[in-house]
Amino acid sequence: MTKFKGFTDSETFTQLPDSFFQLLKEINDADELKVTLHLLWRVEHMDSPFRALSEDDFDEKGLGLGVEEIKSGLKKAVKRGSILKIKKEAAVYFLLNSPRGRAAVQAIESGQWNPKDEGFALPVERPNVFKLYEENIGPLTPMIADTLKDAEETYETDWIVDALGLAVKNNKRNWKYMEAILKRWKEEGRAKKQSGRDAEKDRRKYVEGKYSDFIEH
Repeated sequence: MTKFKGFTDSETFTQLPDSFFQLLKEINDADELKVTLHLLWRVEHMDSPFRALSEDDFDEKGLGLGVEEIKSGLKKAVKRGSILKIKKEAAVYFLLNSPRGRAAVQAIESGQWNPKDEGFALPVERPNVFKLYEENIGPLTPMIADTLKDAEETYETDWIVDALGLAVKNNKRNWKYMEAILKRWKEEGRAKKQSGRDAEKDRRKYVEGKYSDFIEH
């Protein structure tokens, strides 16, 4: 056994559905557990309407499993219902049994949608706001993690990343400053990324204007 060196301070985070932990008491097969976790991890970092993997996307070396073990794990997960399997023409896809996954399967089965028509390909990883916050602003406490999660549902990821960049640039490394920026962009509109001059102008508005009460000096 290779001794684990420990987690680092620059980890990305994968959100797991709470119901997954209910499955833990049911899953007693390591192969099934590994492929399920792998799918959860991969789809979390996809930015695509079709979040699916093929059998080849379950990396043998990364999972520490052989081809037959991966096939066995997937078969058990599909039978359990945690993973969905759909075949379209010669392609076989595996999806998480989530509202998004079920909608995709239904659309494919009904003939309303073909993944190949969308130019399906595994997407690049999205900017991880949790990792960026911890690396540039401060510790990722449970409260901050929940706040960022809520922010992702309200604002575009690019907005959060850019607001974080302004907070770092202006040495206002706290969530209240970022939130003030995001609220202003949402209220007044934001057609394009701002220049350094615009950022400085905004900084004065945040510090001296109506958002000053929300910003820690």
